[in-house]
Amino acid sequence: MEYKKTEIDGVWIIEPKVFSDARGYFYEAWKQAEFDENIGYHVDFIQDNESKSSYGVLRGLHYQKGEFSQAKLVRVLRGKVLDVAVDLRKDSPTLGKYVAAELSDENKRQFFIPRGFAHGFLVLSDEAVFTYKVDNVYAPQSEASIKWNDETIGIDWGMNEGDVLLSEKDLTKALAWKDADLF
Repeated sequence: MEYKKTEIDGVWIIEPKVFSDARGYFYEAWKQAEFDENIGYHVDFIQDNESKSSYGVLRGLHYQKGEFSQAKLVRVLRGKVLDVAVDLRKDSPTLGKYVAAELSDENKRQFFIPRGFAHGFLVLSDEAVFTYKVDNVYAPQSEASIKWNDETIGIDWGMNEGDVLLSEKDLTKALAWKDADLF
């Protein structure tokens, strides 16, 4: 696998070595020792999650606060998404900045997002099957979200606002950047 640093410290794009022939393909999607060596520290992933969404669905920008914060390793099994991580680390020189990566079943990229970030993705294909590893349990009392279109952050999602589909919770409970909990 090739580990590529992004503009924001701690966030990585991971590209596997894919072996293809007439039968199909093979690649290693996860290798703990290699991950630890390249990222520079150990992450204990404890749970795998999967979602299926249709074109225009935007999930995010979600995070968990305090002791329930989560690191995530995300990838797309089918389809294509724009995946985004927003830095919420108050002592970070990139506080409030974001990094985005296109993830698809074709490029097989993975995106590592450490604790201290809000995360979201927008489905760019007819549908997408999205999977991710997390290093902490989900705690509803500690969940929070930032508005996907907050002008302070200024994420370029590449889609007209009228084509974006949000959950009721993301429509009504997401906070403005200025009200977000920082790490």
